[in-house]
Amino acid sequence: MRRSEYIKMLKAYPDVLRIEQVCEILGGISTKTGYKMLKSKKIDCIKVGREYRVTKLNIVDFLMKSNN
Repeated sequence: MRRSEYIKMLKAYPDVLRIEQVCEILGGISTKTGYKMLKSKKIDCIKVGREYRVTKLNIVDFLMKSNN
């Protein structure tokens, strides 16, 4: 898939995602698995206080890497 197609798929989501939204996008994985992916830096994220935030572009980059 191309980058623009992924961006269209994620149009309904906000530009900055919470962990629950990230897990939903990645096929309904558990939040525990989502946190493991963030902490191991498989997906780039920003930590705001005690919470993690992920931009849509970081999700698209992860999906593009996964498909190669």
